[in-house]
Amino acid sequence: MYLHKELETMSRPEIEKLQLERLQATVKHCMNSPFYKKRFEENNLSPDDIKTLDDLRKIPFTTKQDLRDTYPFGIASVPLEKCTRLHSSSGTTGNPTVILHTEKDLQEWAKAVARCLHMVGLRPGDVFQNSSGYGMFTGGLGFQYGAEHLGMLTVPAAAGNTKRQIKFITDFGTTALHAIPSYASRLYEVMEEMGIDPRKDTKLKTLVIGAEPHSEEQRRRIEEMLGVKAYNSFGMSEMCGPGVAFECTEQNGLHIWEDYYIVEIVDPDTLEPVAEGEVGELVLTTLNREAMPLLRYRTRDLTRVLPGECPCGRHHKRLDRMKGRSDDMIILKGVNIFPIQIETILLQFKELSTDYLITLETKDSNDDMTIDVELNDMFTDDYGRLQSLAKEITRQIKDEILVTPHVRLVSKGSLPKSEGKAVRVKDLRKTF
Repeated sequence: MYLHKELETMSRPEIEKLQLERLQATVKHCMNSPFYKKRFEENNLSPDDIKTLDDLRKIPFTTKQDLRDTYPFGIASVPLEKCTRLHSSSGTTGNPTVILHTEKDLQEWAKAVARCLHMVGLRPGDVFQNSSGYGMFTGGLGFQYGAEHLGMLTVPAAAGNTKRQIKFITDFGTTALHAIPSYASRLYEVMEEMGIDPRKDTKLKTLVIGAEPHSEEQRRRIEEMLGVKAYNSFGMSEMCGPGVAFECTEQNGLHIWEDYYIVEIVDPDTLEPVAEGEVGELVLTTLNREAMPLLRYRTRDLTRVLPGECPCGRHHKRLDRMKGRSDDMIILKGVNIFPIQIETILLQFKELSTDYLITLETKDSNDDMTIDVELNDMFTDDYGRLQSLAKEITRQIKDEILVTPHVRLVSKGSLPKSEGKAVRVKDLRKTF
């Protein structure tokens, strides 16, 4: 049953009053974390120093590196026996990031996702199909439990197998679909090949998109192709996953649930707050988490808070769509990838030099990765050996980043050279 209207419609004073109460409780709870207890002591801070929302700035930032350095459970604020699930980032070249959840955390996460889906008109009686990966990736279970909490019939189709996805859509009367933008375009292409008109032959009306960068033009094109309204979603595993921020039916920014999070936008270089409406790095503080609350977490996502009120009547702040990253992370097919993950694997092969180039392109409406890597001088032109080497490199990179790249072995000196910092990534993806 949906019971969250009073939280969505709070006034700004009510939101800020609740935020301060939850912030003070969260900071006190964080003293159960070895990491935060030590950090507060090092900075001569006490929970009693947090008397206003502005006092949040007294607290040092938390970073992804902090999560890696305290791997696996060093930031936890409850004993491990009180936790019921963890989610983890991919990666074998270094410590992944791990987020723990208690049963209450999972319930609150489901409520947040349900609130997002309800906001765009979904109700019990809708059929919600999830084409996201499950397992450690939060998009699968996050939307699954949120849709169930709202009371919809759910179809946990998981990722891939496009013809099966389409069969489920037509046979089960799917009305709402969660898919990354590039895959939504691919679904339409296969529907065309199968002679299926999504407007006439399906009951699709709502599409939830996110997890990879996309333009407003791409969103409108997807809406036109599938005959749906497509709503942008923002989430990240460190903040639970999906359900952090979501568009309403006005489609003019993502409402971030401020009873769950405090929003800061800072200059990524100076770490000082930017002027209202300016683009900067999004910093989030969790307010309703038991197992692993995070204080002033640097997301590395670049965005801004949109000025003014939303016509929908909600007073929770609205985030603009993400403008990019303040680090070098790549988002491909909904997966977060750092070039250093690929580089670490390439450098393990003595046949390769240190020069490589990652190219991202849009092919057949799908994002595609090609890795050109130079051979060293000692390598011979043995075709069979080259094929075998490329196959093994591809396998190891797929195991690391969960995406299959095209690996091309090129002769030494053939990649373009640049003065200063080497160009490792070329993003040529279309944004329609």
